[in-house]
Amino acid sequence: MLKSAMKAPERPAKKARVDPPKISASRVKGSPVPQKKAQPAKPSLKGKEKATTAPAVPRKRKSKADKEAPTPLPSTFKVVAGSYEKLLYGLEGTVSFDADTSALSFHLKPVFIFPAHVSCIKAVAASPHGGKWLATGSADEIVKVWDLRRRKEIGGLMHHEGSITHLHFPSRSHLLSASEDGTLCLFRARDWAVLRALRGHKGRVNSVAVHPSGKVALSVGKDRTLRMWDLMRGKGCASTKLGKEAELVRWSSDGSLFVVQVASTIDVYTTDMNLIHTITHPSRLQDVKFCKRVNGDGDVLLAGAEDKKLSIYELSTDPEKPPRIIAEMTGHANRVKALSTLPIALPPAALASHGASTTIVCTVSSDGKILLYDLAALPAAAPAAVMEICPVAEYDSKGTRLTCVTLADGEVEGAGVGGKRKRGAGDDSGDEDDDEDEDDGEEEEWGGVEGAADVGGEADEGDSGWEDEEENENEAEAEVESD
Repeated sequence: MLKSAMKAPERPAKKARVDPPKISASRVKGSPVPQKKAQPAKPSLKGKEKATTAPAVPRKRKSKADKEAPTPLPSTFKVVAGSYEKLLYGLEGTVSFDADTSALSFHLKPVFIFPAHVSCIKAVAASPHGGKWLATGSADEIVKVWDLRRRKEIGGLMHHEGSITHLHFPSRSHLLSASEDGTLCLFRARDWAVLRALRGHKGRVNSVAVHPSGKVALSVGKDRTLRMWDLMRGKGCASTKLGKEAELVRWSSDGSLFVVQVASTIDVYTTDMNLIHTITHPSRLQDVKFCKRVNGDGDVLLAGAEDKKLSIYELSTDPEKPPRIIAEMTGHANRVKALSTLPIALPPAALASHGASTTIVCTVSSDGKILLYDLAALPAAAPAAVMEICPVAEYDSKGTRLTCVTLADGEVEGAGVGGKRKRGAGDDSGDEDDDEDEDDGEEEEWGGVEGAADVGGEADEGDSGWEDEEENENEAEAEVESD
């Protein structure tokens, strides 16, 4: 009786087994825990999707040897141009060498043409180092993403509420977009999630330019300000009032200078906002871009304008030596609307007479023509008189009003199509995911957070020309002028 009345002592509940967390490269050195991966964009996205609050995924660090190794240049290239008529043109470009005449021949072959948007196409951009992705932006407020290798649409990014004004790939794994809604969006190319939505402009953003280091970007807009963005922290870090609405901003290839273009005027600045040159072009400008010389050192400034020519300016950092036009690329019958440049490798047989590589310049115009130039035609020593450079290849769209253009990498000699790495014998992953796996393991490192804003000088220096964004945000909002 006694035994039956007594209750057996309760055993403690058995604890569930908890496996220790796996240590991955993304969690080393105090990096933030990566958030759940967003779903890839689909062709039939509806509504406006909100930006993710997840921090940029920590990058896998490259070895010193990988960083110092030069990126192999493509031996072929692609030209993609958009138009007012909503059409997207795609051309395949090749270079051949004639041993008898020791001459290079450039060829453009059309590979696709189709209506890509429901409104005019205003911006195009191709990812570097392989030309995997193509992004197109339109007045329909959608950024469409295309796989250039497979020639198919990946989906539409519907994060803006205004026309797309500018697109740029700072690296092969990130896309930066600007819009008339006053925002910039930074996308991750692996899953097309929004890493950052940058807000600060009051009104349309006209142009954005990323510093060669990838740490900061500059943008100009309708609010007549020049803003600097810290891409590592994902926020504005400095701004300055221009007093006029700038249309374009561009960095030099080494990041020591940048230009701001307004109508027919180009202002050349150092990174501490010191104005060293003001160029007044003979006609209204449509596009400007720095480009490294093929012969000689330093950059030249390319300027496409209403005068139907692409002018080449020689620039000096000496304020006492004004810029001057040293050459003109001719051939268009209407205004030069946009331009793009790309270094390419030349055929091995041309090494002795032409060198290992050159830089091609592509222009589009309202006359419907796509023209290609060889920048090697510009000598190292600036000519006394303005020289004329004629196109080496052309494609006529028969009257389409072309608006934008980009050059993308084609094949890399000995590396397969598009420079894609060779797959291992044991790699049985599907073809659809091979490039995602490649980007996941080999994304470029964007650098550390420290010193991200140092490119523009210290933001709080009184004589730098830059105003600290946080301290002057309220003041800037009160003084914005609207047109």
